[in-house]
Amino acid sequence: MRIVRSTESRRAETPAAVMTTLASPALGGAAAPLWKVEAAPGTTGPVHYIDAEQVWTVLGGALTVTVDGEAADLAAGDTIVIAADATRQITPGPDGFTALCTGPAGMQAYMPGKEDAKITPPWTV
Repeated sequence: MRIVRSTESRRAETPAAVMTTLASPALGGAAAPLWKVEAAPGTTGPVHYIDAEQVWTVLGGALTVTVDGEAADLAAGDTIVIAADATRQITPGPDGFTALCTGPAGMQAYMPGKEDAKITPPWTV
């Protein structure tokens, strides 16, 4: 049994959101990372890719996610599975949102036209 106390979670801030790592390979020895995303209204994330499937569940608020050009509105309780290497952009609703997310360890993010500049998001390590 491995327990990660709330005082051990890690926070990473970007211009679009705050990610809190709840468990990961380096935090609790989890095979798959688990993190919380909190985004305020007006903080649309960039168009980007992740080279692995991700699962997002909205805990509170609402968001619009655009995947490969198709937009969907999500509210608390909704879950979306985003395929690997799909373009994605997330726009918070009028009150922002909180979501719980997971995907495989080692996933990498990259921007359109910058496939050779992949990074591992620090909240997934």
